[in-house]
Amino acid sequence: MTEQATGAHHPQPRARTGGQPSATVEHVTGAQSLIRSLEEVGADTVFGLPGGCILPAYDPLMDSTRVRHILVRHEQGAGHAATGYAQATGKVGVCMVTSGPGATNLVTPIADAAMDSVPMVAITGQVASSAIGTDAFQEADICGITMPITKHNFLVTRAEDIAHTIAEAFHIASTGRPGPVLVDIAKDALQARTTFSWPPAMDLPGYRPVTKPHAKQIREAAKLITQAKRPVLYVGGGVLKAGATAELKVLAELTGAPVTTTLMALGAFPDSHPLHVGMPGMHGSVTAVTALQKADLIVALGARFDDRVTGKLDSFAPYAKIVHADIDPAEIGKNRTADVPIVGDAREVLADLVQAVQAEHTEGNTGDYSAWWKDLSRWRETYPLGYDLPDDGSLSPQQVIQRIGQLAPEGTIFAAGVGQHQMWAAHFIDYEQPATWLNSGGAGTMGYAVPAAMGAKAGAPERTVWAIDGDGCFQMTNQELTTCALNNIPIKVAVINNGALGMVRQWQTLFYNQRYSNTVLHSGPDADGTPARGTRVPDFVKLSEAMGCYSIRCEDPADLDKVIEEANSINDRPVVIDFIVHEDAMVWPMVAAGTSNDEVQAARGVRPDFGENEDD
Repeated sequence: MTEQATGAHHPQPRARTGGQPSATVEHVTGAQSLIRSLEEVGADTVFGLPGGCILPAYDPLMDSTRVRHILVRHEQGAGHAATGYAQATGKVGVCMVTSGPGATNLVTPIADAAMDSVPMVAITGQVASSAIGTDAFQEADICGITMPITKHNFLVTRAEDIAHTIAEAFHIASTGRPGPVLVDIAKDALQARTTFSWPPAMDLPGYRPVTKPHAKQIREAAKLITQAKRPVLYVGGGVLKAGATAELKVLAELTGAPVTTTLMALGAFPDSHPLHVGMPGMHGSVTAVTALQKADLIVALGARFDDRVTGKLDSFAPYAKIVHADIDPAEIGKNRTADVPIVGDAREVLADLVQAVQAEHTEGNTGDYSAWWKDLSRWRETYPLGYDLPDDGSLSPQQVIQRIGQLAPEGTIFAAGVGQHQMWAAHFIDYEQPATWLNSGGAGTMGYAVPAAMGAKAGAPERTVWAIDGDGCFQMTNQELTTCALNNIPIKVAVINNGALGMVRQWQTLFYNQRYSNTVLHSGPDADGTPARGTRVPDFVKLSEAMGCYSIRCEDPADLDKVIEEANSINDRPVVIDFIVHEDAMVWPMVAAGTSNDEVQAARGVRPDFGENEDD
């Protein structure tokens, strides 16, 4: 087995070797072995929904005092909640569902976790081993279905294999490049008798993630950093996964190089730090996008040169040498050839880079980036992030999100759905600490925010958790508000309600001659032709109240602060605010899909002018 997704692993009978078994061997069912194993690996929270094939596991779960089970309303909610829990706590998120449709409802959150490298273990019930392959009731080959989107998966058909499989699953999910692992357990394996002892022997031939970087490559990278005139530290989500934010700050301040943090890395480096030039990508800041384009050296740390960052790949950063450090060797050179490839854990890579750069400085080799910072500072001052307030006096979505960020208690966790509100939340909330920004980056999963916020709040109950959601996203998974209300998980939800699928509508405005095909979420225009802003189907306030939430509607900018402060003051139940915002607001800056980052627009029709002298 390698770092990449592999096929279903069928545990084989073998003698117990290695490990330190506990003094007493317990005689248990497979189901009891499963619950005991979850206790021993430290899984304190499981999000799930029972059904026939997983039902044997739910009986001993009732007796566990160490594992809290949170009953979701839809299996997709269980998966995203496990992801939110993992992203907020740094621990492995766990979800558990039954076979067939229960398991297939996990496919989206499993794919989401795989794209964003989130450590998650998904446990699914399966029909009895004798019925596998017969198209039995509620049978689905979930191992086959999820093979491309899991880091690894297991089919367990024997009770005695459950304990070591759970230990292996948690080890694989949380080490190397984190990712989702699926454990599919046949019903008869849960019902059969076996023995339980801990820790079990793990058998993972070939799975040895490289964490320590090669010293020669580190030295080469340090030389390039000190020789460069226009370097950029391109920071991805791997820095957060590795817990390497302190080391990143030391390296940045040691070198004086500008830092850009991807959508998945917001909070890895303080937004307010003078070395931070913003988020890169399709909707990144002009300064960050342009810095990468004009750099002569890009030091990529736990990032993967995603298409949303690079734009048209063959025109991306034409002058730059590439240092690419990643724990997954498959990512290095996948999209952009690396001049200096470094395989290793981001924390160890950064710590070693700091020492190597210090050694270069001792020898008198220090980078001179003064001319580079003169350009960067001018771009930052000329093309700052901003927005216009609507002429009709209605609520600006950017202002709503900005004020939520400004009025939130320190350490608040923000989870966003996908679309315009996601980009505005990335731009207009300041992220100063790691693990304060949760979103679906790689998959772009609508419906992520509410269950992810629920998982984050369950994992960090002392923190305030805001879900910034769109009215389209909210209608996909809002049923988990019931779960929140019944399980004392008082999240706060801002519905940025523009009556449309906002990002798709923006593309229709820009590229489809304002032909708004199937992006309007309300009932269409009134008789006089004006938008039906008074039509509320569904009425989010009534809907949220029906699910046990405190709910408010806000339409007047004069009420904005009062409403947000009211939401922050309520901590005994979930709060939902329906913000009725202007439907024509757009996300800027923007690089149109398939075009070069050189064609970044600061606003509609506004192409930055960088001057001829900067193109050499």
